[in-house]
This record gives sequence, structure tokens and C-alpha cells, in this order.
Amino acid sequence: MINPGDMAHCVESIRHGSRSFHAASRLLPRRLRDPALALYAFCRLADDAVDLQSAKADAVLRLHERLDRAYAGRPENAPADRAFAAIIEDFSMPRALPEALLEGLAWDAGERRYQTLSELRGYSARVASAVGAMMCVLMRVRDADALARACDLGVAMQLTNISRDVGEDAREGRLYMPVDWLTEAGVDPAEFLECPRMSPEIALLTRRLLTEAERLYLRSESGIAALPIDCRPGIFAARFIYAGIGSEVRRNGHDPIRARARTGRTQKLGWLMLGVLRAGITTVMPRSPVIHARPLQETAFLVEAAAKPGVPAADWSEAIYATMASLKARERERSQGLMQPARPAR
Repeated sequence: MINPGDMAHCVESIRHGSRSFHAASRLLPRRLRDPALALYAFCRLADDAVDLQSAKADAVLRLHERLDRAYAGRPENAPADRAFAAIIEDFSMPRALPEALLEGLAWDAGERRYQTLSELRGYSARVASAVGAMMCVLMRVRDADALARACDLGVAMQLTNISRDVGEDAREGRLYMPVDWLTEAGVDPAEFLECPRMSPEIALLTRRLLTEAERLYLRSESGIAALPIDCRPGIFAARFIYAGIGSEVRRNGHDPIRARARTGRTQKLGWLMLGVLRAGITTVMPRSPVIHARPLQETAFLVEAAAKPGVPAADWSEAIYATMASLKARERERSQGLMQPARPAR
């Protein structure tokens, strides 16, 4: 069981750090709400531990050590770590799932670019679908079809976030839009990062990314209908709240450069109500055959790990160590003034 003091800390962390999920969590049953908030608090901690540190390679490796300790039953003396260790014990959380999240954070730390949509989906699988699979574990759902649709929802949410943050990311020297899309549209990635400007090409690519997200939102709905009845309103609400961010990007003319799309309390309340309504409809409607669609190739490893608890976690692979070694070398060069800073001067 999660210590009440640790739980209160996790709730506050999500209240300020992930408002969309905090809003949707209000519709989750109490048996799921607390562990879900604790899970998101640990994921938020992991993301901040890398994003807010200059020595990112060391930060990722330190996170892996904290994960080792949590799985050994000796968590770091911090509320989110202790709460996550309780989740591991209470729900037999497959280690492959948080390992995948850390791999995605390592890719972020290494400032990886994604050449194709498939590569971007692979990144989204790690930083978002892994969380969706862990949510299914908290619901005691291990059905492969339901897990595949949860992973669809995770990728859709991440693509929505990326579409909203194109301008903000570019000003920080980050690029998530598939490079081959930019090239095909005649946009030079280096020039765009040097001076992020709105253009018809960027609007077209943003719309293309949101279209892919919408396709996956629709696929995910059959999986939400397969969840326990009392869990459906909260997950449907999360689906509508995140998709609503995409709707705001569209309302802004697919312009993520000059303004960051935002949603208000009234809108979130409407989506919460829509989540309740949509969940109620699923109790009387026949199950959609879409539930049986194959998982995305990029998320299949998460489905297997969550559906078969006995599957061992992948080793902290040589590829990750190579990413960290490359990042450490780049950090040393920057400290010696041999490279330009990652964030362009403004």
C-alpha cells in the first residue's frame, strides 16, 4: 500500500505538473486513482530529472539506478520512488515498461532526431504508450488486444503534444517532426531550428501529424470499451482532453509557432462530461471489431511485456550505453567551448 504522506505528495506533483491527467483522474475509481496518480508522479519525476539537468547522461543513468532500487524493494528516500515501489509490489509491474520509458528519456537526452513517422512512433511508444500499458496493469488488464489499443492512445497523445509544441521545441533546439516530412515539404531542418517561422508548409505538416493522431484516437476507443466499466469514464475523458488540445491547434490555423494551444477549465469540464457519456454508451453497444487490430509495430514489445508478466525486461542495452557515451562526449565538448550550445541564443 502507498503511504498516505507519499500519496499526498504525488497528488500535488500531478496537480501542478500534468493538469490534463489530473482533470481526467477525477473520474477514475478510488482503487485506481491513487496508484495512477502515483505512477504519473514517478514518470513526471523521471522526465524532470533529465529535462532540468545539464548533465543529462548522468541523470538518465541515475534514474536507472533508482529504478533498480525500486525493484529491489529499497527505493530512494523520496515520495514518488517509495510510491512507485509500492506499485511494483502490489501490481507486479513488468520492469520492461518503465525501462522503455527511461529509454525514451535517454533518446531525449541525446537530442535524437526522427527521420520517419515510424521512428517518431517508436519514440512515442516509449515516453507515452509505456505509461498507457502501465495504466492497464493498474487496472489488472492483461488482454493483448486492450493493451494494443492503450498503446495506440499513448502514441496519439504524444503526437498531439508534439504538434502543439513545434514552435516551443524549436526555440529550445529540439525537433520531433519527422525529418523526411520536412524535407519533402521543402523545409530545411537546420534553418527551421535557427529561425522557427510559421509557413504554409509547417501548417500542412502539423495537420498531417494531427490526422495521424486522430486515426489512433479512434482506434483506441474500442480498447477503452474493453476496460473495467468504472475505469472507462476517466480514460475516455483523458482521450477527449488530449484530443481537444489538437482541436485548439486546428482552431489556430495549424499554427504551433506563434501561439501555444491552450485549453480552459470549461472545456475540460465539457470533456469530462463527454467521457462519462461515452463510457455509458459502451455498456449497451456491441464490441467493435477494431479491438482485434494488430498493435502498431512500434508498440508490439510493450504489449508482449504487459500481457505476459513472465517476460524478462530487456537489458540496459549496449545501444543505450552508446547513447550515453555519445552524450557525455558532447557535454564535454560543450563545456570546453568546442560546440555551440544546444539552445540557440535569442
